[in-house]
Amino acid sequence: MVKTEREYREDICQVGRLVFQKGWVAANDGNITIRLDAERILATPTGVCKGLMHVDDLIIVDMKGNKISGRAERTSEIAMHTTIYGLRPDIKAVVHAHPPVATGFATAGRQLNLGLLPEVIIGLGCVPLADYGLPGTDALTEPMLPLIPKFDALMMANHGAVCYGEDVFKAYFKMETMEHFARIQLVAELLGGPKVLPRVEVDKLLDSRTRYGVKAKSAGEPNCPVAAEDVASGSSCGVSSGLGNQLGNQPRSQSGKQEEHFYVSRSELVQMVEDALKARGLA
Repeated sequence: MVKTEREYREDICQVGRLVFQKGWVAANDGNITIRLDAERILATPTGVCKGLMHVDDLIIVDMKGNKISGRAERTSEIAMHTTIYGLRPDIKAVVHAHPPVATGFATAGRQLNLGLLPEVIIGLGCVPLADYGLPGTDALTEPMLPLIPKFDALMMANHGAVCYGEDVFKAYFKMETMEHFARIQLVAELLGGPKVLPRVEVDKLLDSRTRYGVKAKSAGEPNCPVAAEDVASGSSCGVSSGLGNQLGNQPRSQSGKQEEHFYVSRSELVQMVEDALKARGLA
């Protein structure tokens, strides 16, 4: 059943509270929109905390981002939303926020594209990283243009993330999945490196989308997600060199043989340097 505009306003306010309570935004960060019809978009305005919004705070803009009604002003990032709606007629809602762990990966230049968790592989495939663009300008959306038609969740370098779906709750849940995935991968890296699933298992999960009724746009995209074989061969498409080393892409000696890694603590390293200096009469 089609919702009323009032119900859509309540949905945005509810998602705004969830985003705020999760710590994905600070102060007035983030923005949320719902496509009401072919001509109108219901949007959060600029300068409002997403956890404290009232239904009457929301504004309505047209498909070019021009305000139609509402007492507040539009967000400077409205073009990101209109661009997504323009490229994806199947999308009815967009959520943009700055979830800290996923944004940490984006700030480090790292996309979330490893085949690690079944739920993520089935639901999102992977989360690519768009190059940095100045917020509030066309430079923000330009790097996103080739990615929007192919993926349902994006990270933006040195900025944040945006997810979109058939309704505002599905868009929100995609961001929740993305941030949860980022947290798990970060922990795995702190514990020595994640173990990426082999291609045969990744393909089984992608094939299971039909069984679960998932229609992810990332289906069929190369290296989405990256499998263990891709990491080992060095064709990991966005995996940092450090992570590649942790996952078996070890550096080679001049003879061409793989060299074994070993790890030392800071104090052990300091002691080794001091001993070497003393042995050479330099300390």
